[in-house]
This record gives sequence, C-alpha cells and structure tokens, in this order.
Amino acid sequence: MQINLTGHHVDITEALRGYVENKFERLGRHFDHVINMHVILSVEKLRQRAEATIYVNGANLFAESVHEDMYAAIDGLIDKLDRQVIRHKEKKNNHRGGNSLKGLDEAPPTDE
Repeated sequence: MQINLTGHHVDITEALRGYVENKFERLGRHFDHVINMHVILSVEKLRQRAEATIYVNGANLFAESVHEDMYAAIDGLIDKLDRQVIRHKEKKNNHRGGNSLKGLDEAPPTDE
C-alpha cells in the first residue's frame, strides 16, 4: 500500500506523516486490495481540510473532512473512508458469493 501525502499551504512534518500512515493502516486491516492512496492536507484560514482518494481493486473511493484541528480532520476522514471501504467490500462479496440468491438452489419442500 502506497500513500502519497501532499500539503497545500501546510508543511508536512514527520509527526503529521506518521499520524496519517498510522491511521491509514486501519483501512488495510479491513480490505487488503488497496492499491494506492493520495492524501491532500490543506489549510484555508481557520479551516483545516483533509481529503483522500483511494484506488482499490474495482473502484475509486473519495472522502473529505473539514475541521478546525488538522488531527481531528484526519480522524474524520479515516472514519468516512473506513465506512466506504467496508461497504465496498460487502458489495463485492455479495456480488461474488451470491449470498442474496442462496435459497434459490434448493428444491421446494414436498408433502409426503
């Protein structure tokens, strides 16, 4: 999993980079097929914005979060992406596994 971290009007310190990498490991625990991530951290007056695009096998997921604190914005971003990754994984498993059509293979009960 490769993380590209970009800062607009903000310096990316080692502490900030480590925090982002540590939080994004949580996404790797839920879904192993993450190919690439592009994270943009930006500052606009008093608003701290964190946005990310994740390229997974079969889809591109995007989320953004705005907060007064950069670390809180990153936490909100991770929560949103975590929900999207879990939903994508469930959709993929339901489509492949055929769980929604499970009962159609069985023969109807007969009266004997």
